[in-house]
Amino acid sequence: MDLALAPETLARWQFGITTVYHFLFVPLTISLAALTAGLQTAWVRTEKEKYLRATKFWGKLFLINIAMGVVTGIVQEFQFGMNWSDYSRFVGDVFGAPLAFEALIAFFFESTFIGLWIFGWDKLPKKIHLACIWMVSIGTILSAYFILAANSWMQHPVGYKINEKTGRAELTDFWLVLTQNTTLTQVFHTMSAAFLTGGAFMVGIAAFHLARRKHVPVMKTSLRLGLVTVVIGGMFTAISGDFLGKVMYEQQPMKMAAAEALWEGEKPAPFSVFAVGDVDKGHNKVAVEIPGLLSFLAHSDFESYVPGINDTNKALQEKYGPGDYRPNIPVAYWGFRWMIGFGMASFSLGLLGLWLTRKRFLLPARMRVGDDEVPHLVLFRNALSPKLTRMYWLVALWTLAFPLIANSWGWIFTEMGRQPWVVYGVLRTRDAVSPGVSQAEVLISMIVFTTLYAILAVVEVKLLVKYVKAGPPELTEADLNPPTRIGGHDRDPENPEREVDRPMAFSY
Repeated sequence: MDLALAPETLARWQFGITTVYHFLFVPLTISLAALTAGLQTAWVRTEKEKYLRATKFWGKLFLINIAMGVVTGIVQEFQFGMNWSDYSRFVGDVFGAPLAFEALIAFFFESTFIGLWIFGWDKLPKKIHLACIWMVSIGTILSAYFILAANSWMQHPVGYKINEKTGRAELTDFWLVLTQNTTLTQVFHTMSAAFLTGGAFMVGIAAFHLARRKHVPVMKTSLRLGLVTVVIGGMFTAISGDFLGKVMYEQQPMKMAAAEALWEGEKPAPFSVFAVGDVDKGHNKVAVEIPGLLSFLAHSDFESYVPGINDTNKALQEKYGPGDYRPNIPVAYWGFRWMIGFGMASFSLGLLGLWLTRKRFLLPARMRVGDDEVPHLVLFRNALSPKLTRMYWLVALWTLAFPLIANSWGWIFTEMGRQPWVVYGVLRTRDAVSPGVSQAEVLISMIVFTTLYAILAVVEVKLLVKYVKAGPPELTEADLNPPTRIGGHDRDPENPEREVDRPMAFSY
């Protein structure tokens, strides 16, 4: 009980709760910004109303998510000084640099253009207004890049030195921090997963409306875009995950051994499909394995040696001194599988959806529908199943949560698999907590933040449900005829030769 309520344990729980909660909004923000920009681009190029309605609909959901992301993200900055002051003191010179770039370049850049996009519908020409949402999308990606660079430094610290006088880490090569292979592979993997998440979100909501036969032209377009995004995002997530796994095998062999519950090094090493182990005795009681596959995943060679948990722990003890350098094995093992399982389920359902809603020329004439009709979901060329159609719409709706679950478990695995280090090989977690913060203070703040986040979750869900049910907005004449120059001048209806200003408005 004392260990469970120790300040270090409570501080880790608090940071884990707030960080995982915050990261629910990050991938949606990144992907919805780009998808909304793509839809608005289609409207500017084609002037089809369905693209404009889709832009306004998904743009509104994007704004809800980015607002929640900003609110929940601010807490992360406070926690470094509140519960992790020794960490901040030790790595502030290094860790602060990418965070400063994220705030001063990415966040303010993003915030400026999002304001122009929100309030510029009736004040900016179409192409300039379109450029604003693309700038927002670039800003979200830059913001994620700098944050991931900071996290990657914690996974694999480079470009620094320890000042012997102050006992602090000092930055020596910022460019190396931004471009090391850990950063590049983690950014690649996180961005891919973000678009898998946004695509599934779009597919689920589009399926909800198509099942009710509402807003068909807009939702058919959204469904197809979402499905393509899910499939492409899923493929790149798998590819980038393979790259990241190989990097982690070199940099953090303990994390990857724990992910496979590989207790003793083997050559060749099997991939664990299912295992039940005894952590105290350091072996598996039950194991279902695929021979040689782990060696291939680690080194692209089916015969290579992969170190296990026990021998890696001994090597770390020889290098860093006595102690237990194993993470929580069950969490690492099952977190890795939940991440892969829910991610692959989303990808598979995206592939199925693309086939079920395939182009009309691949279907018999009797199964083809018009642009304003709900598509038939056809599994085989001459088989039309209403039951299959209803089932897929329902499954697609629930699938929107799958990548969110995968993302959460992915971050839990990434951070807990690094333990007992907060900066791998440099600073242990137990040495990073604030020494002057009491058990009661951490417990109270954790309860307050958790309660606040629960309230925010209710607000978020209610807002999303409200605007999802409402569907795409009806367009006005002003929406269809935006200004041709900055300022949004209109003609005075009583005096057509005289121009008047329209007040800036939130055009939703």
